[in-house]
Amino acid sequence: MKKELKGQIIESISALIQQYPNFYITDIAGLNAGQTSKLRRECFNQGVVLNVVKNTLFAHALKSIQNEEMQALSETLVGNTAIMYTEVPAAPAKLIKKLMKEGFTKPVVKGAYVQDCVFIGEDKLDQLAEKNSLEISSVSSRALCAMLYPLSRMLLKERQTTRLSDQQQLQLQQRKHLLRLQ
Repeated sequence: MKKELKGQIIESISALIQQYPNFYITDIAGLNAGQTSKLRRECFNQGVVLNVVKNTLFAHALKSIQNEEMQALSETLVGNTAIMYTEVPAAPAKLIKKLMKEGFTKPVVKGAYVQDCVFIGEDKLDQLAEKNSLEISSVSSRALCAMLYPLSRMLLKERQTTRLSDQQQLQLQQRKHLLRLQ
């Protein structure tokens, strides 16, 4: 591979790392064509970008970013490597767990950089799937409540106004009925 091409690939990887705040370093070696296709389709559906990389080029990209925590992930760059880039921290972990329930033995998490923290080892999968999803749902819930509060207040006022007008209409009907009886 020419030096120019290597430089372009390193720049491309660096751009992806900067674009996506979270990434997982995984091993997908040994998947057959059907499994690989399903993995790629599921990644696409979850908004996860999956790229197979050369270890040395990814290591150079990590060095170019100059983030000391990310440098610790260099030790995971052994064997076949695929990177799962994502904006949603728990998405790749949940996806991997789902595939394992379906009988997949891979992808295996070698390491991850999630919410400015480094995770190394396959044993961190549950922690990545659960911890981050709780933080996300908590933040999302608060944001959703803040956005919906004005709308709920408006609907409550409208409902009270409707009840009042219903009561007034009922009183009018009762008066008309009384007038007819007299």
